[in-house]
Amino acid sequence: MHTVERLEEALALVSRLGYTIRQDCLGGRGGGCELKGRKLFFLDLDLGPDEQLEQVLATLRSEPSVGELPVSAELAELLK
Repeated sequence: MHTVERLEEALALVSRLGYTIRQDCLGGRGGGCELKGRKLFFLDLDLGPDEQLEQVLATLRSEPSVGELPVSAELAELLK
């Protein structure tokens, strides 16, 4: 699986966890947060796919319920 495919799967997982995904040029400051009870994930378009994937993985690792959702073996390995 290529990085872009992993990124797409990770973003789909973030969405299933209730995050609204916003894409913008953020100068390296993307990631997940909660604002007024809403989960938001900011995907930084200034970064390449590898760095974007790391931002998504960091958010997923902070979610206690991520282990309850089905993921590919490759994504599961990256989440460890």
